[in-house]
Amino acid sequence: MNIKIGTCSWKYDSWRGLVYPESGKLNYLKEYSGQFDTVEIDQWFWSLFSKDAIKLPVANSVNEYNESVGKDFRFTIKVPNSITLTHYYSNRIEGNVKALEINPHFLSIDIFKRFLDSIEPLHLKTGALMLQFEYLNKNKMSSMNEFLDRAGKFFDHIDCEIPMAIEVRNPNYLKREYFRFLKENKIYNVFLQGYYMPDIVPLYMENREHIDDLAIIRLIGPDRKKIEKETGSKWNRVVSPKDQDLRNIADVLKDLEKRGIKVFANINNHYEGSAPLTIKKVKELLRNI
Repeated sequence: MNIKIGTCSWKYDSWRGLVYPESGKLNYLKEYSGQFDTVEIDQWFWSLFSKDAIKLPVANSVNEYNESVGKDFRFTIKVPNSITLTHYYSNRIEGNVKALEINPHFLSIDIFKRFLDSIEPLHLKTGALMLQFEYLNKNKMSSMNEFLDRAGKFFDHIDCEIPMAIEVRNPNYLKREYFRFLKENKIYNVFLQGYYMPDIVPLYMENREHIDDLAIIRLIGPDRKKIEKETGSKWNRVVSPKDQDLRNIADVLKDLEKRGIKVFANINNHYEGSAPLTIKKVKELLRNI
């Protein structure tokens, strides 16, 4: 199958009995990879602490992850936000709020190359690199056209054999010209189900002709704080079932598979309350289509 389904992280003690043994010390990722064939790494996303403090992956972690999974396992990795944030919040106060400071490293080719070098042991096991952009208001980005222009210049200087994907959080960017830009530049879309973003099912159908080779689907959920309160941050049960949404998403996954498009579906605990149990539901739906 061209569909790989996994979670957005893996180290949760509350998955004991679902993914991990009930007790004992363990290598979480190694145990995880015995049941799933992909996972998202988001820990390296959090990298921008000031214009002079950028944190990139360290060799010990990279090597540990590489050694914990088999050759057919695939990571989808978020690129550090030192590259994708237009601004960061400083300690300077303006109008009773922390002032925005321009991030001089936004879409930095040098930092991206340093990041790519730092994860070199994982290159063959990486299915895609994801550039996640926050909601870009007018103070951060004047328009979609400016965003595409700046992104285009960045990708023109990137020589990377790993597939690259973009996640935007501006619903008004998700137009045909945006999807045409991605297709023309061999960049792939991250379909985000959650927050204030539109339902990915009609979005996919409206832009189906521009989706080829690879797609990433991230099921995040609408209200992070609400579901954390409902679960007590114990992720071993479904507390917010989304069965109809999952049926519709399974139809999209099946359509992508029939078209020969490789898919990574990354499911977050915050979507229904337990990512492993949601994955079980999705796989059952796929078997029955």
